Amino acid sequence: MDDRYVLRQEDLVENPTARVPICLVLDVSGSMDGEPIRELNDGVRLFFDAIRADDVAQYAAEICIVTFGDTVAKKLDFMSVDRQVVPTLFASGATPMGEGVTLALDLLEARKGDYKRAGVDYYQPWMVVMTDGAPTDDISAAAARIRRLVVEKKLTVFPIAIGGGANLDTLAKLSPTRPPLRLQGLNFREFFTWLSRSVSRVSQSTPGESVELDVAGIQAWGKV
Repeated sequence: MDDRYVLRQEDLVENPTARVPICLVLDVSGSMDGEPIRELNDGVRLFFDAIRADDVAQYAAEICIVTFGDTVAKKLDFMSVDRQVVPTLFASGATPMGEGVTLALDLLEARKGDYKRAGVDYYQPWMVVMTDGAPTDDISAAAARIRRLVVEKKLTVFPIAIGGGANLDTLAKLSPTRPPLRLQGLNFREFFTWLSRSVSRVSQSTPGESVELDVAGIQAWGKV
């Protein structure tokens, strides 16, 4: 059996705190090369640092990273943030967004199964999709799957456009209730700061309870 799987299961036994599963689905295609990928890496590291520094969120948040570019890859699987090593991301290739989102949905479903088997409660899963372009594959199946989950209140999606080349209409297909937002410049740090605060707010609530996110805080990094 995979040692990492054993550790992930041990986490659930040692820490029965209700979990907030979050999957970051990140575009690392060739157009992200240079400053965008550097800023994205800095933002992701800041996100993990902020979660680890939060007395409540560090025990509740579980983060997974999926990238889509030259290949679609699971860069980081769900586990206690204290045991995770944040990967360095590199940019190359096309934009297989549909395949990336599908893998993310599979990983979220699998982790929910782990929680249920361990008797650990969990909050509605989050999926963050960040891209600077249009998909080079078919996203229709992934979009239909997301639509079902969102309608059933089993998933929250945050679609984020990077730069002027990202297609908001396409991103909207991946989020039937929450409109996509465009990152102002390369404000990845501001976005991930807001995201960590949102995770903290949710992790202090009761699973199933409706939590209002900090809408005013979005102005620091996003625009319609």
